[in-house]
Amino acid sequence: MSGVSGRLDCDAAVAGLVLNFVPKSELAAREMRRVVRSGGVVGAYVWDYAGKMELMRYFWDAAVELNADARALDEGIRFPLCRPEPLAALFRQAGLSGVEVRAIDAPTPFRDFEDYWTPFLGGQAPAPGYCMSLAEEMRAALRERIRAKLPFGRDGSLKLVARAWAVKGRVPT
Repeated sequence: MSGVSGRLDCDAAVAGLVLNFVPKSELAAREMRRVVRSGGVVGAYVWDYAGKMELMRYFWDAAVELNADARALDEGIRFPLCRPEPLAALFRQAGLSGVEVRAIDAPTPFRDFEDYWTPFLGGQAPAPGYCMSLAEEMRAALRERIRAKLPFGRDGSLKLVARAWAVKGRVPT
């Protein structure tokens, strides 16, 4: 790596599952572009909280059905970059060319409902924090609302999808 024109001349820069949490993601994208050499690649990926991050979608959809105020905590609402169009626009606005977005789907199997539900009882992160803030009867109602909507297999297992959107662009030459 050599420093030319404020660049570090890296071949690539990647931000994995982080841009949703960066207060000024446009600055982060521009900085990744700055440190990558001409013709190099800048990439990122974020969870699809608004759609196929099914673990979370089932939770927040049920929570909002029971209490509209839960919508303010829903990552699918709070993180606009979790959709392909805003993610691509971020990279184009950073001055990258040939911007492409694609889905990365990862299977997220659960043995049964308890395997799915237990992480929400940890009390950390927005969904578990919200879950544990509820009175016991509301938590039970949420639990049953989610259970009623999940696509169980005959053996009681769940086969969900965790989708991330990946974006890449090139630093113009």
